[in-house]
Amino acid sequence: MIIWDLAVVGAGPAGLSAAHAAARAGLRTLVLERAAHPRYKTCGGGLIGTSLAAVGERIEVPAHDRVDRVTFTRDGRRRFTRRHPGGPLVTMVRREEFDDRLRAAAVAAGAEVRERAAVRAVEQDPEVVRLRLADGEAVHARAVIGADGSSGVTARHVGVRHRQVDLGLELELPVPPAEQARWRGRVLLDWGPLPGSYAWVFPKGDRLTVGVIASRGDGERTRAYLRSFVDRLGLSGVEPAHDSGHLTRCRADDSPLRRGRVLVAGDAAGLLEPWSREGISYALRSGELAGEAVAADDLAGYERGVRRDLVPSMRAGHRLLDVFARRPEVFHALLATPPGWRMFVRFCQGRASFDETLGRAPVRAALALLDRLPARPATLPS
Repeated sequence: MIIWDLAVVGAGPAGLSAAHAAARAGLRTLVLERAAHPRYKTCGGGLIGTSLAAVGERIEVPAHDRVDRVTFTRDGRRRFTRRHPGGPLVTMVRREEFDDRLRAAAVAAGAEVRERAAVRAVEQDPEVVRLRLADGEAVHARAVIGADGSSGVTARHVGVRHRQVDLGLELELPVPPAEQARWRGRVLLDWGPLPGSYAWVFPKGDRLTVGVIASRGDGERTRAYLRSFVDRLGLSGVEPAHDSGHLTRCRADDSPLRRGRVLVAGDAAGLLEPWSREGISYALRSGELAGEAVAADDLAGYERGVRRDLVPSMRAGHRLLDVFARRPEVFHALLATPPGWRMFVRFCQGRASFDETLGRAPVRAALALLDRLPARPATLPS
């Protein structure tokens, strides 16, 4: 019977970062992935500076655009555009290509990736974890890192609990050259009519990723928001290459990150930025922390690392989302100011986390003022 040092469930950014870190440290590492790379993944595919720093020189990022301009609207109105001349704000990738390069890097580091291997159950004793696969095979490992998504088997095994659940809807739209030129180097962010909602246009060469996200529980109005957004863009006649949706789940503050010798990372742990729902940087960083903890035989060190490096920004993101959901028009107006734009740029480039930004005295004072303002009623699409 083969006993792996580490088995990783899921070959997305979190799982492949964990596998890369562990294999590079000399651990015998197996990655189990239910699909086969390259595979489409519902995701905006925007890499902020924090994500690029986490990838480092592991791969050459397959960029389809590098954005230095952002157009902001408030439910289609009050449009303004800002440009950052000091370099790109967001790098646009297609997840099928990005994840496949992470897979190749993990393999080059010494990990074995087994595709079309769906994990159905997790069992463990103090020394070994057993993973039951769909074909009946059992995989044994001294430790397991779960990176199979927020609804995966490892999250259930660990007992991950969520504070925030959102519904994201997304279209991949092939567009002609004139439309490609219109959007090249520019994204659109629209603060939506549902509390805490927003929509986006992300350019990726010959296609646009267009999507919306809002709190789960009002799916029809979220779908109506997407339809009206696409109509405003003049893209309702474009046949999507992909039309998909997914739930993003953000962990409760006291949710576990580990059960015995099983750790969870990325979406499986509910690790993402609550306001923007950006998850790639959290997946990359938490995966690396998990892989390093297993390599050091210090599983509790993973929990400490997440609390130290990721949780403070998540708490600040919840604070920001609360303000944004109550007064999106004030939030929109603040982004039009030089200090608001600088804050946004620092976030995109990874030069300041939200907890650092919200800890500044002027920002604390502005948030305190907004707290005293009554919430505006939502304007819901019909």
